[in-house]
Amino acid sequence: MLSADEIQASLTGAWRLMLGKADGLRLLDLSADGFWNSFFAIVVAAPALIVGWVGIANEIGDPDAFAGRFSMLVRLATVDIGSWVLPLIALALIAPRAGIGGRFVHYVVASNWASAITAWLMLPSALIRLFLSSASQAASLVSLFLFALSMVLTWRMTNATIGRGASVGTAVFVGMFIVSLLVLFGLQALLGITVPEDVGVQSLSGLVSTG
Repeated sequence: MLSADEIQASLTGAWRLMLGKADGLRLLDLSADGFWNSFFAIVVAAPALIVGWVGIANEIGDPDAFAGRFSMLVRLATVDIGSWVLPLIALALIAPRAGIGGRFVHYVVASNWASAITAWLMLPSALIRLFLSSASQAASLVSLFLFALSMVLTWRMTNATIGRGASVGTAVFVGMFIVSLLVLFGLQALLGITVPEDVGVQSLSGLVSTG
């Protein structure tokens, strides 16, 4: 388990990368241990993610059956974690062929910690949906705004981390986003999750915090 100081340094480094500052890499542990430890970011993001899962599960699960809502929550968690991890596995397979193999570890470490930050960034919209069920439109608007902000920050993180210019960084960003969407919708279909249109904004926004 990482210490509080290590977590803080990793989050600070990721945040600087999200601001487009490449020196944020200096705060990240890019060793083999640092690579695997960066997946602890899922634990850091978990409280914020759980709020979103509970809110969506309450809306699309069986309102009269706790077991039904809990089952939906587990499936939503599976979708989000899958959308977080599986695109990184796909990148591992194509990074050497794409000429960015030397930056694969950098990207995974930075992306994991940045995803933890975006998970917490998306928390306000999840809280609105959880506690103000009648304010779904407000939650959708907040989600769209935070989604756009998170996309910009993630794009800047990708460019700063890859370090091969805006064109290559943008190609990686777009490619990872598309793969994440495919994983998201594929897992939703596989697990039998049908998300209504208004809830879909929240679900799509959550994708930014897991990929």
